Amino acid sequence: MTTHKQQNKCYAAALKMLMRREHSQLELSNKLQLKGFDDADIKHSIDLLIEQKYQSDERFTEAFILMRYNQGKGPVIISSELKKRGIESFDLSIFDWFGLAKEVRKKKFGLNLPSDYKTQAKQKRFLKSRGFGFDQINKAFPR
Repeated sequence: MTTHKQQNKCYAAALKMLMRREHSQLELSNKLQLKGFDDADIKHSIDLLIEQKYQSDERFTEAFILMRYNQGKGPVIISSELKKRGIESFDLSIFDWFGLAKEVRKKKFGLNLPSDYKTQAKQKRFLKSRGFGFDQINKAFPR
């Protein structure tokens, strides 16, 4: 049985989370479930927050992509993380992933390109772990 008091508590908890940082609808829902709120209260609270423009998956997505890009993460990881947060529609094409892969490689390993295969393979594995694709990784090592 949902009470008005429970609905208010759920809404307040969600609003508090959004005051700290942007959250996707799925993230909010999962966190509110962990706090023991009932599904109807969660849906009502999130719908209200969307209506009031306090929650926006579009705004969350933009902030999230920018944050991860600035951390030197590649499109493979960013796409995966967004999908885990319930975001299916996003555009990563406006970013220079080739340039970022080069920057990330330089920042970690310095200006000099590796001369031996073993060192180059290590650096390529590092870029792969950061979420860069095959083409982006190869372009980070000009011949």
